[in-house]
Amino acid sequence: MQRMGIRNHRKDNYACRMSPSHLAAESSDDVIRPRKLTNPLQESSSHRDLHRELLLSHRRGLLLEEKPELQRVLEQRRLEQHRELEQALQPPSDLEQELRKRKQRLQEFEREELKRREDQENIPEFVRVKENLRHIQVAGK
Repeated sequence: MQRMGIRNHRKDNYACRMSPSHLAAESSDDVIRPRKLTNPLQESSSHRDLHRELLLSHRRGLLLEEKPELQRVLEQRRLEQHRELEQALQPPSDLEQELRKRKQRLQEFEREELKRREDQENIPEFVRVKENLRHIQVAGK
C-alpha cells in the first residue's frame, strides 16, 4: 500500500500532461518501463521511524532543539541541588534561628515527657496507687 505523497502526486500530474499517443505506447506489455532505484536510507525501518517521529513532532509544534524529558529532569535536579548548596552557605536569618530554637525546646520537652512516662511505668503498681491516694486525700481536704 502506497501513501499518497508529493512524489506520487507529481507522477500523476506528469502522466496527465503526456500526449495520448505516448500513453497508449506505454500501456502496451511489450515495453519494459525503467523503475526508479530505491533509496537504502528510506528502506530502513529505523530511518522511517525517525522520519515519522520528526513529522509528528513538527505537527505538534515541538522544536528540534527541545531537550528530552530525562535530560530536563536531570537539569532541574542539578539546579535544585545548586540552590540548596547556596542556601546552606548563606548565614541563617533571624527567623530561621528562632524556629530552630523552638524546635529544640519542643524536642527537649518531648524527651522529658517520654522519660517521665517511662519512669512511671517502671515504678511498681502499689507505689502508683499510693501516690494516687495521696493526691485524692490532698484534694479532699
